[in-house]
Formats: sequence, C-alpha cells, structure tokens
Amino acid sequence: MTQQAESEYDAIAGAYKDSKQLSFRKYIEEYKLFETLGDISGKKALDLACGEGFYTRKLKLAGAGEVLGVDVSAEMIRLAEAEERTRPMGCRFLNQDAADLALNEPVDLVVAMYLLNYARDADELLRFVGAAHGALKPGGRFVGFNDNVLNAPGGTVSYARYGFEKVYTGTPSEGDPIVYRFTNDDGTRFEFNNYYLSPGTYCRVFEEAGFAGFHWVGPQLHPSERDNKFWDEFMASPPIIGFEAARE
Repeated sequence: MTQQAESEYDAIAGAYKDSKQLSFRKYIEEYKLFETLGDISGKKALDLACGEGFYTRKLKLAGAGEVLGVDVSAEMIRLAEAEERTRPMGCRFLNQDAADLALNEPVDLVVAMYLLNYARDADELLRFVGAAHGALKPGGRFVGFNDNVLNAPGGTVSYARYGFEKVYTGTPSEGDPIVYRFTNDDGTRFEFNNYYLSPGTYCRVFEEAGFAGFHWVGPQLHPSERDNKFWDEFMASPPIIGFEAARE
C-alpha cells in the first residue's frame, strides 16, 4: 500500500476496529471464513492486513499455533499490541506493507481479510498474492475475503441497514475506486476506497503467482440466522466474497 493509504488507516483505526462489531461480521464473514478454514489446530498462520488483530486473535482461539499479524498501519498495530498486552494470547504483530513481506520461516496458512481489493492494477495485486505465496509451505493454503468482484456494482442495492454503503459510478473498469462508507452502531462514520479488478485478472494473477485451484467462496449465513428476513437483501446481492487457493 502507499504511504497515503497507511496514513488514512492510521486516522480511522479506532472506528475500523469498532466496525468489527457490526452483525454481518459475525453472522456472514466470520462464520464463512472459519467454515472454509476447517480444522487449523496447531497450524502456523499469517494474518495479512490484520488491522487491529481481530482475526489474528480469532485464528489463535480456533487452535492455530504461532500466529503473526501484519499491517501497514502503525496505529492498527499499536491497537493490536495493546489488546495483546491486555489479554495475552501469544499473537505477534508486525508493522509492514504486506506486499514487501518476506518471512524467515514459511507458514501453513495465510489469511487475508480485504487485502487484495486494495490493489489498483494487476501488478499491485501480484505483489500481494506473491507475498502470500512466498510465505507458504508447499501445500499451504491462502484464504480470505474480498470485495465481491462477481457482483460488480450496479443497480440500487443499499446495504445501509447492515452498517455500510458502497458508492460508485456506473459499471467499473479496471482500477476504478469503490468507496465503502461505514456507520458503526454508535453512529461513528468513516470511509475508505477499494479498487475494482475483474474476475479474470484475479484468476490470472493467482496462476502467475504459483497458486493452484484458486476459486471464489460464496458468503453464507450462520445457521442461526437463516430464517431471519433481515439478511435477504445482503444475501440476494452479496457485496463481499471469500476466496481460497493452495501453494503447489
């Protein structure tokens, strides 16, 4: 990410942390991530673009062994380390651009929650995906969530009842910004940009980086919520999507 992106996330770090309490995080995002991961007991894991460490700690709670969280924002890492001091779990954190990461020892699992959608072009996407590939052992898995490029912005779908809106102009082209505007439960508001790259670009870049079996993983509701009509609009036109690939 750029220095501008780093400073933007420094400025919204607290509000972004609070957004992890929005209900879609638990009942869709977190549920589907850990359904996809399956049993990770004892796995050595890397959380790229870890933010304030929300999923870094979740990975540890799910049974992962060593877990390292990496984020470009110094303020996000400060929040993560403060939480670790308050409630120690054995997580480690590193303030570094994910695209430049080089580990001394490979890991079994890389998780990236909304990292790839910050790439503005195929070259930048390749830096992110290549860093994940380089961090993994052969056979290791790369799993995460992303802006849903299979559901390109369009129409009049509103996600306001879920705590955010997607703002865009027309049908996106490669590199076009998609603005996410969040409103937390306490009324705090913040926004940031994602960037659109086509599904074909993602497939090509994962293959070029050396991954096998890259595929999108559709979001799903937690079983406890599947009869709740509140989620109908979200699930009819899901704004987010999971992905999975393996290092050969």
